[in-house]
Amino acid sequence: MTRRSLILAGGGLKVAFQAGVLQVLLDEAELEFDHVDGASGGVFNLAMYCQGMSGHEIADNWRTLAPLKGVSPNWRELPKGPYAASLFTLDAYRRHVFPGWGLDWERIRATDREATFNLYNFSANELEVVTADRMDEDRLCAGVSLPMWFPPAVLDGQTYIDPVYLTDGNVEEAIRRGCDELWIIWTVSRRHRWRNGFVANYFHIIETTANGQLQHWLRRIEASNAAIRSGGPEVGEFGRPIDVRLLSAEVPLNYLINFGRDRFTQAVELGVRQARLWCTDQGIPWKPGAPADLPEDPTRLRFTERMAGRVAFGETSALAGASSEGGTAADLAVQLTVDIRGVDRFIVGPEHEAALHGEIVCQELGGHLPVQRGTFRLFVEEPDPQHLRMQYRLFFTDRAGHPLTLSGYKDVSEDSRQGVWQDTTVLYTRILRGHVDAHEESGAEVVASGAVHISPADFLKQLTTFRVEAATLPGRVTALRRFGQFFFGRLWDVYGQNVLPWSPL
Repeated sequence: MTRRSLILAGGGLKVAFQAGVLQVLLDEAELEFDHVDGASGGVFNLAMYCQGMSGHEIADNWRTLAPLKGVSPNWRELPKGPYAASLFTLDAYRRHVFPGWGLDWERIRATDREATFNLYNFSANELEVVTADRMDEDRLCAGVSLPMWFPPAVLDGQTYIDPVYLTDGNVEEAIRRGCDELWIIWTVSRRHRWRNGFVANYFHIIETTANGQLQHWLRRIEASNAAIRSGGPEVGEFGRPIDVRLLSAEVPLNYLINFGRDRFTQAVELGVRQARLWCTDQGIPWKPGAPADLPEDPTRLRFTERMAGRVAFGETSALAGASSEGGTAADLAVQLTVDIRGVDRFIVGPEHEAALHGEIVCQELGGHLPVQRGTFRLFVEEPDPQHLRMQYRLFFTDRAGHPLTLSGYKDVSEDSRQGVWQDTTVLYTRILRGHVDAHEESGAEVVASGAVHISPADFLKQLTTFRVEAATLPGRVTALRRFGQFFFGRLWDVYGQNVLPWSPL
């Protein structure tokens, strides 16, 4: 009989993404696991799982997390400078976060679920695996006591720290317990981009050890499986085939330094979306749960932008069309109002989608042409959180009544080498025959291609067009602040990595 293990790997606060995955695996796909292991930040989700919380309840705990409530500087130690025991303590997590999550240690210890928590016993120089029946708040804190950031935990005269330098996902324990399927949720970055600076280097060391250990075990498993395929179970290291199902993602959260609540909700929703796509790709049936009973969001934010440039008829490449100055080129301008209805939905939803209204101006197509329907998606990940796109899709009709679509994008990427101004103000466009949705675009006929851009004067004017609707003045201020925080935070994610990996806001 197949035994299935779920490995809740560490990743600091990036495990908010892991909680979104749990919502899908546990509730929507209704999967059951014979064993669950947690290391580093993964022990937070494991504790909630052992308590009997559903995947949705675990995800909601991260959706509603107020990160500043977990911040407690180690004031007594900070005057010691480089000799301080730590920069922070976990006292605020004990006082605010754990009670807010509803952790009940009696229920956790009484669980009938087979679970293992990982701690590193520094006094004994070995990894210590703790079963749920022995867990308590002190041991949970010991499992996330990352050196320098948090002080080591002393339990029964033994000193404990986060096990991340030895393992960030205990594959060995799952195999030792006879599991044949290893389901691993991995949020430690695997981008292979080295950043300078002490903080970045610190987490690169963790990425090195965590990813190195994971690769080590994956290679051993593959070698064992290959030996079994060629010569039978007795020649494989583990004596049985082991199936690894790895769900890995780049999560736009800093491992520790995060102050904005929206960031955690976004990470959870990203986990939900990625897990659904992953399950579909793996052939795992799932069905979405009942939609959350969310309060009505009456907030609305609008702003207008004007862009002008040129397109070349008969050209299929937007980049080539933007540089065309021949007789087939034509002036093109767009005057658009971005209309965000429900600021909370826009910010936390993975699509970040809003409606577009306005007009397209092109004499060769018929002059001033109203947009019949339009959509705007802000900072869509293409293909990871440091390569973003702003996507525009406008349905309109030319003077002869022929339906057309303007499909455009702004490429916001650390690899563009164009700089933040160029990346955020140049819209590469294609005019397509017919009203063409995104999934139909690859086969659509291209009428013209080129680029339009925002001039500095139009940008200054755009800043005066922001309008916010909410029930109260504080509500309007909050909505505008959250939008600004989201916008500039995502720009930081792309252009500010050398200062601090991922925006803290």
